[in-house]
Amino acid sequence: MSESKDTGGDVDKEKQSSESQGGERESWGGKLDFILSCVGYAVGLGNVWRFPYLCYKNGGGAFLIPYGISVIFMGIPLFMLEVSVGQFMSIGGLGVWKLCPIFKGVGWAAAIVACWLNVYYIVVIAWALYYLFNSFTTNLPWARCDNEWNDENCITGKETAAIMRNQSSANKSLNLVPAVQQYWYRKVLDESSGIDEPGILRWELAITLFIAWLLCYFCIWKGVKQTGKVVYFTALFPYVVLTVLLVRGLTLDGALDGLEFFLKPNMTKLLEPNVWMDAGSQVFFSYGVALGSLIALGSYNHYNNNCYRDAMIVGCINSCTSLFAGCVIFSNLGYMAWYQGKNVSDVAQEGPGLLFQVYPEAVTLMPLSQVWSVMFFFMVLLLGLDSQFCTVEGFITAMVDEYPRYLRKYRPLFIGLVCLLSYVVGTSCISQGGIYMFTLLDTYSASGYSLLWLAFFETVSISWVFGANNFISCLEHMIGYRPHIWWKICWFGLTPAMIGCIFIFTLLKYASPKYGDTYKYPGWAEIMGWCMALSSMMVIPLYAFFKTLFAPGNSLREKLRHVTTPTPEIQARLNEILNGAVPSDAANGMSSDSTPKAGHAETAA
Repeated sequence: MSESKDTGGDVDKEKQSSESQGGERESWGGKLDFILSCVGYAVGLGNVWRFPYLCYKNGGGAFLIPYGISVIFMGIPLFMLEVSVGQFMSIGGLGVWKLCPIFKGVGWAAAIVACWLNVYYIVVIAWALYYLFNSFTTNLPWARCDNEWNDENCITGKETAAIMRNQSSANKSLNLVPAVQQYWYRKVLDESSGIDEPGILRWELAITLFIAWLLCYFCIWKGVKQTGKVVYFTALFPYVVLTVLLVRGLTLDGALDGLEFFLKPNMTKLLEPNVWMDAGSQVFFSYGVALGSLIALGSYNHYNNNCYRDAMIVGCINSCTSLFAGCVIFSNLGYMAWYQGKNVSDVAQEGPGLLFQVYPEAVTLMPLSQVWSVMFFFMVLLLGLDSQFCTVEGFITAMVDEYPRYLRKYRPLFIGLVCLLSYVVGTSCISQGGIYMFTLLDTYSASGYSLLWLAFFETVSISWVFGANNFISCLEHMIGYRPHIWWKICWFGLTPAMIGCIFIFTLLKYASPKYGDTYKYPGWAEIMGWCMALSSMMVIPLYAFFKTLFAPGNSLREKLRHVTTPTPEIQARLNEILNGAVPSDAANGMSSDSTPKAGHAETAA
């Protein structure tokens, strides 16, 4: 066993027991635990607030063509690659790079991106909790104009409908602001004039953010066996809520207009390159690849689990959920547009605007608005929560597997420290200037450039350096039959080509970040944003450079051969697989210190 210097080990790894490593590594308690965890992780807020908007903006039903192509060529192949790599190695996102040591920087980069994402994604959950708590009132606070944060320009949703139906020029000239908009900007965010004015901490959001982190902690602190039970509720109950909201939405006036606006195909849009780029990016982000979380989830599978089947199931569920959520949202937006006498395009938004302005205003126009508000924000809470704790789990698994002797037996404490530090850093997003920091983090740190960069090198390292044929053979050894050649074609050429095209197109379209329609970030904030992005992106080439520089060998060719060859224990397993033998440790995961994993002993037996 080699590569001990990467893990800090300096003793004979073959002689170490699982106890000396801090205890046995867990595995999923049941077959559905893994599938539901992947569903909960992949199906998140992007399915609700981003896909419906992109669909109607990019040609309605016609958008499903480039979206479906992106799912087939990029989404499911990447999902399959990460899950199967984790299952084959039975280790987190750092240890798997024993397959190709020079690209271990991809694992570290994914850990950095996960840290960034953990800091700001959970803020959306804190906002949802705030709205959820305030939904348990006699009258929804964003449905009225008699609150302390309202001014004389405030107007309720019902008053807006009356004005829109009155075509007098006097009413048209009024400069009125919806009550729900004032509630969001002046009460919830209490936003300052810019990122250079952070202002005071919003104590109500500090409390809800703390509650969100507590929920996240208790979902994962006892390990994947407990997490596998939690997801039975967090992953499945949102579908109950979505179904109820859809049934309710379809009974409303204007619902069919909203659905027509959402799905009516405009085939001419397919000639626009932006449509194809939006489809590719949506698939990429909604599947949650390149963060190490899918590798971590797959690593808790038994060696012979049919990850091929699981990837297809989760991929279909993810894409169908996007369509399902779009129908829910636009049936209600159609009612809102009908009620206020507007076009659906006038009320449709994406992102936080949809979750915390448009839909809250829509429920104020319905009977029993508190009930629908509670159901909607509880659904948002669950959709965000399982994506959040799976991302945290991915980071925790990578670190614990990398340093098992120091972290495994202290796993609950380590998780608590990670959650606490993330909470402290995340308070920068809940001050009066927090929304500007949130937008900056969302633009640079864990989306767009960094994730595309990571996914490209991840795919290339496995399919080009370790070898697509080798990996297909490993996959065949796990699941018992050889996957279709389609997977090799995707991993070797089509998937990295699509990722590269999206990355280049994203760079060519680059524009300085803005918040809303008017606020432009100062130059120092833009530089800070690029530093966030580069904090993960530069790890990959820097790690590869230094790994090669200090590798044994007298020539560059010898050094490169050393760092692009799997570690001896992985090479031995591969040789046995290629020779048709059953490796002695085929069903045993390799820890970071190369000790056989006892968690799958029953499979080996």
